[in-house]
Amino acid sequence: MATPSLYSAIIFLFLLPLRLIAVPSCPRDCEPVDATDRDRIQFAQNLEFLETEFFLCGALGIGLDAFEPEFAKGGPPPIGCKQANLDYLTRRVIEEFGYQEIGHLRAIITTVGGIRRPPIDISSENFANLFNKAMGYCLDPPFDPYEDSIKYLLAVYAIPYVGLNGYVGTNPCLKKPRTKKLLAQLLGVESGQDAVDRAWLYRIADKKVEPYNITVLDFTKAISRLRNKLGHCGIKDEGLMVPIELGAENRTTSNILSADYNSLSYPRTPAEILRIVYGTGDEHQPGGFFPEGANGRIAREYLCNDKRKVL
Repeated sequence: MATPSLYSAIIFLFLLPLRLIAVPSCPRDCEPVDATDRDRIQFAQNLEFLETEFFLCGALGIGLDAFEPEFAKGGPPPIGCKQANLDYLTRRVIEEFGYQEIGHLRAIITTVGGIRRPPIDISSENFANLFNKAMGYCLDPPFDPYEDSIKYLLAVYAIPYVGLNGYVGTNPCLKKPRTKKLLAQLLGVESGQDAVDRAWLYRIADKKVEPYNITVLDFTKAISRLRNKLGHCGIKDEGLMVPIELGAENRTTSNILSADYNSLSYPRTPAEILRIVYGTGDEHQPGGFFPEGANGRIAREYLCNDKRKVL
């Protein structure tokens, strides 16, 4: 006669595959166990706020508050908002990007509810610090993205791609069709913005950025190296040219779109994203674009806890 413990073992073995199927295939690196779809999409809203402010300010000299102030939910205006010295075509593209980001915020707020806009630093000084870290020394004069179109596009290189990685990493974690649909739609446009910027820079990859003796290509490689270093999770970021062994099908050194061995987009977890956008390499230590930390449950819990449970 079977014993109770034997019945328990049989039931456990039967249910284990179901349990494995039910758990979403999430990256393990610092991903919170109890994050809901709402938590994850609201985490991404931090990056959408950053992009909205940077694009609108760069193109028009005004930010989100001039268009949809209620989206900020009382959060402070960005630090360092100013119009960039852009040529006509670049300004038109960046202005469109800014309007797209307003739409993204509206879609997030409508679908899952919004978070308060966190303090965001898009000042020339913050970008100067970022590019100094990337190059490993202090640029002279300090890098100013608002000075001309090329410098601004290099600064753009530093932002949308991180959000793209975050959406790719979030995708397998979502459970509800409505949030999955929203993420797919957001990811499509984020990917497009990154592709436009990278293609534009690729055309002038060998051009030296004034007044530095540094090419556009070298700047992109430096930013990508820095993000890999801060993320602490290997190579998930590449410049506009790569060794042939890292190129698509190991047949090209061209790298207009950054992707893995199978030309698939790299994923990043919230912890990786925070390490990069904070510029500290530590999801518990704010700085960089978010001097007081990002908002939403996931980001705020990282600020309150040294360690978090993972899936």
